[in-house]
Amino acid sequence: MATNTSKLSLSQLGQGDVFWATGFGLGFLRPAPGTWGSLGAVLLWLLWPASASLSVQVTLTLAYTGFSIWMVARLMQRLGVQDEPQIVADEIAGMWAALCFVEAEALQIAVAFGLFRLLDIAKPWPIGWLDRRYKNSFGVMADDVLAGLVAGAVTMLCLRLIG
Repeated sequence: MATNTSKLSLSQLGQGDVFWATGFGLGFLRPAPGTWGSLGAVLLWLLWPASASLSVQVTLTLAYTGFSIWMVARLMQRLGVQDEPQIVADEIAGMWAALCFVEAEALQIAVAFGLFRLLDIAKPWPIGWLDRRYKNSFGVMADDVLAGLVAGAVTMLCLRLIG
């Protein structure tokens, strides 16, 4: 029987780095915390960035990603954790990267979401390479952001080809 050996717990949610890295607590939801983080990312996106210009969307995604790299590094160092399942700031950044490519329309969002989750879980090259190569906060974030960029670009191309 597997035991939970994570150093992250819901009781730590009041700590700023835990709050941020777990996507405001979404990373503690089970099963599939990465999917919950991705769904939360879509909901947050629809509240504001979806209606903003592409330049604002990209700027917000880059700012969120940069701040998350710093916060995840802080958390990893402070608690001695690695890429724990509860850390979903990377899924939020990756999902936002995918959403920069699509319109705020249910089908487009659903396709981008599905592709992002598939790529994030399967980790084909070069996504998997990033995940294995960088065992720090940059690596935690980079593979998901790349998965999001690929998911968004593929979604956009497929939707354009279909018409």
